[in-house]
Amino acid sequence: MSSTETPPPPRVWTHLGIRVVARDEGSAIVEMTPTDDLANAAGSVHGGIISTLADIGMAVSVRTMMPTTARVVSFDLKLTFISAAKLGEPLRATGRVIHAGQRTAVAECRVQGPGEKLVATASGTFVVIRDKE
Repeated sequence: MSSTETPPPPRVWTHLGIRVVARDEGSAIVEMTPTDDLANAAGSVHGGIISTLADIGMAVSVRTMMPTTARVVSFDLKLTFISAAKLGEPLRATGRVIHAGQRTAVAECRVQGPGEKLVATASGTFVVIRDKE
């Protein structure tokens, strides 16, 4: 695959129903609608799913700054839960790049439910893995 081709989304995205709905330089929006099999013991969306959505939103935002980079991989992730997310209701993660360096990048994210209800905030640091020339 050449560096100009877009690879297919990772299988976990498909499994969870995550899709990129917008991207611009330094930002990206990803969405999903959590199903019943993604519930925690309390019957709301499991925190790990919310964390995954935020991580993907930030990673996609970093990739907009580095389109020819082989990969970006999170090595630090901080998530703060604000409110519970309901199963069957869409979730939107908006990632935004704070810093894009040669070897690392830093991004932040807001995960929101219907009516822009804030579900979580996140920040992450990503290692930039470049293709060998």
